[in-house]
Parts: sequence; structure tokens; C-alpha cells
Amino acid sequence: MHQIQNNILKTLLFKERARFAELNTEGISNDHFTFHLKRLLEQKLVEKNEQGFYNLTIIGKEHANRLDTDAKDVDIERQAKISVLAVCVGDFLGQTKYLVQQRLKHPSYGFYGFVTGKIKWGETVYEAAQRELKEETGLEAKLALAGIEHKIDYSDKGELLEDKYFYVMKGTNFSGQLLESFEGGKNIWLLKQEIEKLPDLFDDVLKIIEVVDKGKFTFFEDKYNVNGY
Repeated sequence: MHQIQNNILKTLLFKERARFAELNTEGISNDHFTFHLKRLLEQKLVEKNEQGFYNLTIIGKEHANRLDTDAKDVDIERQAKISVLAVCVGDFLGQTKYLVQQRLKHPSYGFYGFVTGKIKWGETVYEAAQRELKEETGLEAKLALAGIEHKIDYSDKGELLEDKYFYVMKGTNFSGQLLESFEGGKNIWLLKQEIEKLPDLFDDVLKIIEVVDKGKFTFFEDKYNVNGY
């Protein structure tokens, strides 16, 4: 979104309503400013009432509330992603196995970890975990919240690559037919000692297994230098 449009949204964020002249805080030519204001009206982020006042719409309020209003160049503030991570744990003839997923899409192509996915707008944590599990493994399970992980990944040059919060869910009592492969990955049940020997294992996998096995809610966070991103 253009900086002028962001500035208009910022102005309206701190006003109940405003007239045209009050919105043009930078003294831009009327034709130029009107063009950008019109774009906000077309996108239904701003509306104009019969008295000639402008105000934010419902979606305009939500959008404007995500602006970094302290920055010199106002823009959407970048924030950590919120996702679910499902660890399925099964008993196979007295041996505990974990459902591991190899990622076959970028970033981190070829790396091994667990079922993950972003929580969609309006979706609960449990709904997101069940959906991702069904879509990527074909299974349904009884899910319980085991912990929350904050994972921050950096390149070997110190560049921030990813900042994510995961709701870590433990899955048991499965039903359905396992999908061995799907678009973007493949699934396999493995013992812990087999997982430890995997090449290209995500840094946090063994820590996650420890949290899930402990059976006590845990919050944990770490910074990692990652390869193969």
C-alpha cells in the first residue's frame, strides 16, 4: 500500500472522524491526495458520511491497527507467525513411535519434522490442528495441548529468516488411513532412536519430543542458526 494511503489510515486511527483537509497532513496537492483517498474508499477501508466526514470502516480499523505508527515510514508491522504443530504418538507392539514428516517444499526442502500449519483467520487452535492433521496425514486424533514453542531462525550470516509461535499438540487415539505422501511432503512412523539418526532434522525436533513425552505443559523458546533454508 502506498505511503500516502498508510498515512491517511494512521490519521484516522487516532480520530473518530476527520474532514478532507485534516487527512492531508503532508500538504500534498489535492489531485494527488484525492487519488489515494479514493483508492481507500474503493477498497472499503475508509468511508465518507453525508456530512463530509471520513472514518475507518470495520476492515479499515483492523488493517490500520496493524500499522507500525511509530515508524517514520508507516507500514504494516511485521509480527511472528502463529501456527500449530502436531506430534502424533503411537504404540506399535509395545514400541513408541512418532509420526515424522519430511518437508518436500521450500523453505527447508527435505528437512524432517512434524505436522505444522498456520492457524487461519477465525479458527481455533484445535480446529487448525485437526484440519492440518487430516489434510497432511489423512488421520484424525485426540489432541491435547502439550506446550507452546517460540522458534526464531537465523541464517549463518545473522539474517532473521523466520519468527514463529507453535501451539504444540500431542495426538493419540488415531483413526483413518495414513497418507504416506501428499503434495509438499511424506509421512513415516519412527522410533526416537531412528529420528535421532535422520539427516536434515529440524533443530527443535528432539526438544519437542521431550516436551510431549513429559506430559506437563511447557513454554520454550530458542534461537537457531539454520542450514538448508
